[in-house]
Amino acid sequence: MPAVRPELADDLLRHLAAAVRSSQLYFAGHPIIERNLDLLAESVGLLHASHHEITIGIVESEIIVCDLPGRLDTYAGLVRRLRDADVERLAIARGVGANELRALVYALASGAGRKSEVSPGDVPAPLASFSHIRIGRIQVETRVTGSPSDLSTIRQLYAEAVSAASAVWESAATERTPDPAAARAMVEGLAEAVSANRTALVALTALHEYDNYTFTHMVNVSILTMAQARSVRIDGSLLREFGLAALMHDIGKVRTPAEILTKPDALTEAEFAVMKRHTVDGAEMLRRTPEMPTLVPIVAFEHHLRLDGTGYPDGIRRPDLNLCTMLCSIADVYDAMRSQRLYQQSFPTDRILAVLKRSDGAQFDRHLVRRFVQLLGIYPPGNLVELETGQIAVVLQTHAPDPHRPRVRVVCDRNGVRLKVPYDVNLWETPPNAGETTAVRRPLDPKVYGLDPLAMM
Repeated sequence: MPAVRPELADDLLRHLAAAVRSSQLYFAGHPIIERNLDLLAESVGLLHASHHEITIGIVESEIIVCDLPGRLDTYAGLVRRLRDADVERLAIARGVGANELRALVYALASGAGRKSEVSPGDVPAPLASFSHIRIGRIQVETRVTGSPSDLSTIRQLYAEAVSAASAVWESAATERTPDPAAARAMVEGLAEAVSANRTALVALTALHEYDNYTFTHMVNVSILTMAQARSVRIDGSLLREFGLAALMHDIGKVRTPAEILTKPDALTEAEFAVMKRHTVDGAEMLRRTPEMPTLVPIVAFEHHLRLDGTGYPDGIRRPDLNLCTMLCSIADVYDAMRSQRLYQQSFPTDRILAVLKRSDGAQFDRHLVRRFVQLLGIYPPGNLVELETGQIAVVLQTHAPDPHRPRVRVVCDRNGVRLKVPYDVNLWETPPNAGETTAVRRPLDPKVYGLDPLAMM
């Protein structure tokens, strides 16, 4: 999608401000109002030539048009009218007519929906009836500062990504379309972190909270898909499209009844048929979402299809699946199996990878599965493990030739006592019978030991 030219964004804001201001000063139909409305419609048309949807938002000290920021004080009058009407975000879709723009201007000029007149979160009635204009709020996120390779920065980024995923999900559920700008902004940060410190970011995906499962799963699948994509030398804007498609892969589930989505028992045949519709629902929703890359609805539709013709949507067989679909499918299965939920116990990583490897060449591409196993190892970075000696350690780095012998940081002795000075060991370099551990025995639950593995990396 081409970037917005600054002069077009400036013209749009100037003409919107002038139309609102003149509507306050003159009677309806006055030539000055009509002239400003014509200029506004012209500005909207010029921007719609390159953008399916024009977004105007107020974030902290900036007013933003399609991701291009401008200073609030330059458009102080317009910002005041927007805030008086409790409007933080305007989205104007292609097809908007002169009458809708006129109604929008008059509503803003009259102060319709001042905050004192509406309940928090409500959209004022005069601003809620448009067919091509959407009114909303912006969920302001704390800007992440610091290096994207720094672990504390990555922790903050991950937490904010989960929060943003929640907002994207809520937008899809209430407005029947996810917020593409919020999703793109989140993926941009994650993509930068994947490029800067893939190991730490992948380690964060091992942390799951049941209450936030839906949103952590969205973020985790996006991260794991981009990590795989980076390993096959995909970067730049295509990497971000892969991340966005993976983030949105399950968005159709906003239309799945909650009692089916969270049922603790096995689904009946009829319930599973309803569940399977999320692939089609998601693809349709994303296809109609302005400014959403073509790849995104494709992955939503395909991510449960398998190379051997199994999977769903039913009756769909494709000899070849999109590369992003295949990477997303592997990440989706892996993250779902290792997640401990009320109705599902988590599986140890070695069992999950064994399931994937049994299916390679049939359900999954064998080369991509093997690359995924090499990427994560049987014991991924950030895992707390017990060594053969009984010591407790945190995995720092995988070792592809022997996944049972990664690089670890030993944090507790054989009796479980915390070491004052942890030390690192490359298990693959430890000679047999040297009196030191030579391999990992089993993974451990850090909550049982009251440890935070990521803080020890």
